[in-house]
Amino acid sequence: MKILALDTATENCSAALLVDGRLTARERLLERGHAECILTMIDEVLADAGTSLAGLTAIAFGRGPGSFTGVRLAASVTQGLAHGACVPVVPVSDLAAVAQRVLGEDATAERVLVCNDARMREVYWGCFTRSAGDLATPAGEERVSDPAHVALPADWSSGPEVRGAGTGFGAYPQLRSSFSTVLGAIREVRPRAAEIAILAVPEVMAGRLCNPEAALPVYLRDDVVHPGPTGH
Repeated sequence: MKILALDTATENCSAALLVDGRLTARERLLERGHAECILTMIDEVLADAGTSLAGLTAIAFGRGPGSFTGVRLAASVTQGLAHGACVPVVPVSDLAAVAQRVLGEDATAERVLVCNDARMREVYWGCFTRSAGDLATPAGEERVSDPAHVALPADWSSGPEVRGAGTGFGAYPQLRSSFSTVLGAIREVRPRAAEIAILAVPEVMAGRLCNPEAALPVYLRDDVVHPGPTGH
């Protein structure tokens, strides 16, 4: 199995290649210039593994939510590469990728509240649990809202400590105080292609693959952009 993954939804521009469990990755924090950087990263990880686009099993990408320009870039690059190589695609949530990073780096974490700064005094947020295979699994829908409207699942009032993750906690300190009784460590981490590749594995194994034209961004904000009749 060979999965190429890429993400440009935040300042962290990254690409990764997962070949039969072996991961090669590149990442770089950028204010701008993601379009030029991501293509170079993709070339590098493919060259490191001695493989080509045509030899891939699938291309996974961070489908959002995140920066409008960044999410759109990841989708368009994925569409172009997948069309040219006749390779299927796997859209992966950027919030899930953040949760997966926490679960992968902390074996004791079981529940993760991800809050990423969405600007406009809002956060993109979602709740995730550790499932079989140590994968981040959603415990509800992903949303965008005022920080005051972020809520945990009802059954999270007791049980394992909740980890916080994402850029929203630093941008909106009230999130920390709102969940002070259940929230443990908070990590200001961003999504990476490495975790997107890992989350794509069960999708590929289950045959849940999409045609290149289905590589569509997820913005969550319906009132910000309408890219067309199939837009989110």
